Amino acid sequence: VMNRMRQRRAAIAVHDSVARLRDAGVDVFFGDASFGDDRTVTVDGQELRFRKAVIATGGRPTAPPVAGLDDAPYLTNETVFSLTELPRRLLVIGAGPIGCELAQAFARFGSSVTVLDQAPQVLPRESHAAAEIVGRRMASDGVRFELGIRLDRVDTSSGELRVHYVRNSDGELRASVTGDALLVAAGRAPNIEGLNLEAAGIAASKQGVTVNDRLQTRNPRVYASGDVCSAYKFTHAADAMSRIVIENALFFRRRRVSALVMPWVTYTDPEVAHVGASEEDVEKSNGQLKTITVPLAEIDRAIVDDETDGFVDVHHDRGRIRGCTIVAPHAGEMIGEVAYAMTHGGTLSGLSATIHPYPTQAEALRKAGDMYRRQSLTPRVRRWLERYFAWTR
Repeated sequence: VMNRMRQRRAAIAVHDSVARLRDAGVDVFFGDASFGDDRTVTVDGQELRFRKAVIATGGRPTAPPVAGLDDAPYLTNETVFSLTELPRRLLVIGAGPIGCELAQAFARFGSSVTVLDQAPQVLPRESHAAAEIVGRRMASDGVRFELGIRLDRVDTSSGELRVHYVRNSDGELRASVTGDALLVAAGRAPNIEGLNLEAAGIAASKQGVTVNDRLQTRNPRVYASGDVCSAYKFTHAADAMSRIVIENALFFRRRRVSALVMPWVTYTDPEVAHVGASEEDVEKSNGQLKTITVPLAEIDRAIVDDETDGFVDVHHDRGRIRGCTIVAPHAGEMIGEVAYAMTHGGTLSGLSATIHPYPTQAEALRKAGDMYRRQSLTPRVRRWLERYFAWTR
């Protein structure tokens, strides 16, 4: 499986290759780059003068401040794919998207997997209902969870790694778990060290380069894009932001990053896809936002495929779609339709009026629209319809 993955990765790599860039007319310089002043970048002693520049140095995995962790030979999402032998016991620090995706994959490969996190549920950014389904499916695959704990320290001895943790806040219930490999999936940090941002008059923090809504830094000639400045650590987010940078920097547009409708997907089985307002936003809206839920158990295709453990939640403001969460085997293929609708002011009535092929799981979106239209019938309209049909009988 790993060999196949590396072959596919090599096939994709040509899309971002130096040869492709140079064929398109781009000059490529290799080396450590830093700003010399507000209009100059230095690459290994060579000065490059610019009219406009963009910082797109990305991010990297980070490790939590746990005693002994820095001395342990831990893996990250950047190094785990170089493994050539399956770990018999895999420990995973972090129950977010990357931790859950890799934990489930390695459990299905045959590893004994334990996931540890201080959060009380897997996928802390997702709704409790979505996290419960994913956690239950992962547990059925053999993944063990230690959630709501505090990491204490990591020991390495005789090729084994032992993670010590505390189960309650007063520190009395102490425990540990042993593994042959440790994967840390606990966040990312922006790559800003060594860029000499101060020389160019660019502000930054631990969260990354500081930009305005048009992705401009404090130096109006310099922009930033992707993980180095964004709260959304996704490839498609970096792509969308880079398109904004090109338009604003080179074509004098004023596109705003806050106007982006940003979906994301966690590639567990089932997948969890989300865009826009969340369950928490609905609870804080004082009734302005409402939710329509369609269980997959009501979708014919899901029943036929024995994939009924999931749902579609659509959050709306009087029919205007404000957000959506989908838990389904191919949720990532479905969320794009909702993102498109939100980007272009779509409504639940519009989803209801859109013909979806039968049988597909995406039909759940049309059913959500149908439910909204039924709910929108006022008592007065109901009485009128009752009289009308009684008259036509």
